[in-house]
Amino acid sequence: MRIKDEKAMLAFGRKLATALRPGDVVTLSGPLSAGKTTMVRGLLAGLGYRGEVPSPSFAIVQPYEELDPPVWHVDLYRIDDPSDLEELGLDDVGAEGALLIEWPEHAGHGTWPRALALSLEALEDGARALTAEVPEAWEGRWPLR
Repeated sequence: MRIKDEKAMLAFGRKLATALRPGDVVTLSGPLSAGKTTMVRGLLAGLGYRGEVPSPSFAIVQPYEELDPPVWHVDLYRIDDPSDLEELGLDDVGAEGALLIEWPEHAGHGTWPRALALSLEALEDGARALTAEVPEAWEGRWPLR
C-alpha cells in the first residue's frame, strides 16, 4: 500500500482504530522518520484521544488508559537487550488493552507472533510504502475497509 503524505498517514491510523480490539498487538517497523508515530497519532485520534501524542522514545511506554480499548504506545528503540522487556510490564496489558509497538525488532524475532506487523519504508517522492504481515487474529478485519 502507498501512503502519499502525513495527512494520509493520520487518516490510515484513524481507519486502523476502527478495527482495533482489546488484546491486539500492532507492531510498527521502519527507519527513523518513516511515519510510525504519525500513524499512532491518527489511531489514537480515531479512538477519541484529543491530547498531544509524544513519541515514547524516552519514556518507552506511554499509556492511554482512558481510551476504549486502553492503548499502550511502546517505543523499543532504546532497548538493547530483549530481557529488558520484562521490566516494562507489557504482559500486564493482557486482553483488556492494545499494544502499539514501534521498533519491535529490538525485542527479538517472534516476540509477538499474533501481532499485525506493519512496516513502513520512505519512498523517493516522500510517500511511504506500507506492507503488512496479517495474522489469523486479524482475519476479517484486514484489509481495512
